[in-house]
Amino acid sequence: MPTPRPLALSISLASILVASHAQAQQPVETQAESLEALTVTGQAATKTETPFNETPQATSVVTRDEWEARGVRSVQRAVDYTPGVFTNQIGASNRYDYLVLRGFADGSVNNTFLDGLKVMGDSGAYSSMSVDPYFLERIEVVKGPASVLYGRASPGGLVAMTSKRPEFQRSGELRLGIGNLEQRRVAFDLTGPLDAERRVAYRLTGLASASDTQFGPVEEKRYALAPAITWDVTDTTSLTLHAYLQRDPEGGYHGGLPYEGAVETRHGRRISRNFFEGEAEHDRYEREMAMIGYELEHRFSDTWTGRHKLRYLEADVVNEQAYYAGTWANETQLNRGYLDAEEDLKAWVVDNQLQADFAIGDIDHTTLLGADYQQRTTRRNESFGGLPPLDAFAPEYGATPLGVAPFYRQDRDLEQVGAYLQNQARFGNWHAMLGGRYDRVEIRNGDYLQNIHESLDDTQFSGRAGLLYAFDNGLSPFINYTTSFSPNGVADESGDILAPTEGEQVEAGLKYQPTGSEDRYSVAFFHISQQNVATKDPNESFFSAVGEIESRGVELEALAHPTDNLRMQAGYSYIDASYRRAEDGTEGNRTNQSPKHQASVWGFYTFDQGMLGGVDAGLGIRYHADIYADEQNTRKVPDYTLVDATLGYDLGRVGLEGVSARLNATNLLDKEYVASCYDLNYCYFGAERSVSATLSYAF
Repeated sequence: MPTPRPLALSISLASILVASHAQAQQPVETQAESLEALTVTGQAATKTETPFNETPQATSVVTRDEWEARGVRSVQRAVDYTPGVFTNQIGASNRYDYLVLRGFADGSVNNTFLDGLKVMGDSGAYSSMSVDPYFLERIEVVKGPASVLYGRASPGGLVAMTSKRPEFQRSGELRLGIGNLEQRRVAFDLTGPLDAERRVAYRLTGLASASDTQFGPVEEKRYALAPAITWDVTDTTSLTLHAYLQRDPEGGYHGGLPYEGAVETRHGRRISRNFFEGEAEHDRYEREMAMIGYELEHRFSDTWTGRHKLRYLEADVVNEQAYYAGTWANETQLNRGYLDAEEDLKAWVVDNQLQADFAIGDIDHTTLLGADYQQRTTRRNESFGGLPPLDAFAPEYGATPLGVAPFYRQDRDLEQVGAYLQNQARFGNWHAMLGGRYDRVEIRNGDYLQNIHESLDDTQFSGRAGLLYAFDNGLSPFINYTTSFSPNGVADESGDILAPTEGEQVEAGLKYQPTGSEDRYSVAFFHISQQNVATKDPNESFFSAVGEIESRGVELEALAHPTDNLRMQAGYSYIDASYRRAEDGTEGNRTNQSPKHQASVWGFYTFDQGMLGGVDAGLGIRYHADIYADEQNTRKVPDYTLVDATLGYDLGRVGLEGVSARLNATNLLDKEYVASCYDLNYCYFGAERSVSATLSYAF
């Protein structure tokens, strides 16, 4: 196990020592008399507790109740109905949580956060982490750059997950599920106090799941366990220890097929959406991951609060795959390649915050001072070979890999240290936000077979300014300017890694939350530009950081409760993302894998009287349109509309207290479609209809 660098240790230890010293200076009895009970809260957009209609940046929140009603099994499916987020980048694959945020297709690895800390995957490898939504309480999507608080991130935004935490009220749940494609699932969730004084609470959540896929013999399997303990050391100090352990012995399908054959016919024939281009004996993706950490919070006074978070992550991945190699061998057969890879990843993440809540005259301030550290090491061995071609319309399997030889022996190291300062000021109905951050990033990549050594040592400044006016009637117009940066993964002619991309956004919008209501409405107009994008002249073997991507558009979102029994959710996004500068002939073109238009609506109704008392039903529609299949903009993916539905019943109405049943269907009408294309060689079939039934017992 690697150890953190001295700076990370000093940051961590300093936070603990300060909290311990402050506690020692004040007797526990005095603390209990002068301060209220501790409540740990936070929001991803600000890292402070800031209401929706006081945050001068567009955000969307998805709660556990919402995604469980839809029966989702992944984070990317949980945000299916969130405007500005495209969740079908790789179609039916569930291996990673691919998310395209405001037109930027780098949101799967770089921009996933759990409990405020980055989930440290490696975008240049197979070690991308995926957290099962059963272990989460809520998901917040922050729209646009957020580097000022989190460091390296996409200009499109980030996805912040909040895990289930120990509760001091005893409760539990047992859940069983089955479905088509041999779906089977068992899960449990237990929480409650461990002592009579209710100072210590635990939570233990676990699941085991398995399923076939629509692609031949490929399967998905997962085992996961999350233990956690919270200790309210005093009325002002809280410590939470937590872990997330996950093993995926079967990682499902992850392959693409040619546009000609998948989208358009090839000589009058179309490839089946169930076609498997691999070999059952040579197809496996195994991932084991462990995240272990703690969170310490101490309130020094009514003004000052300190927080310290640390997490260690370790992952091992084995990936063996026979894949389509990008060309047709003849009229019916696909050329194929073969890879065999092993990786191990180790990472540390630390975040320290000091928050001050105070007033100067008539202006209230919330000031946040922070320092964080990220370190990741990936070791990767990879071999490549070939396989005989496979008929795409009448496949015959049983081939053996040929000419397999080592190709990569890589070490990939990343280290980032950052310090940030943010101030939120409130004067009457005005809410202003100003923040800045300074980062140092070091990257060292080496390949000992290719004799390639790449490096980056760079510093970056990120900033944010926002202003919002909260009218008494619930209307809140806002405007903001935010910036971001994200390291590139390729090198220039000298072998140096390109300077990080830099993004900036101007956003203006309007939020509305009627007083005393849970309803929320918002509209946001945005313009994002990303500079230093890696681009390559077709006649050269190296990259240059001269590219620029521009994304502009509008998002509308509504969450309403027209009656006590009806909940409605609707969203629409128009996103025009294009290459403003490029050296590969794509300048002026739209980016692919990004719908220009997305629209969705979800309605959920609960019957509480009469013969249907205890029944609930939901229906949703998702629409995706105007998706280019390649950067050259020569082809498009046909527009598609998907329908989802749910039907539930509270069996407590017939004497089975705490028992409920639910039936879910995604792609209810079994629409056959191609979800997206990386280019004309690799297109991804969308998921076929999935039907599942769940029986839950809450106690």
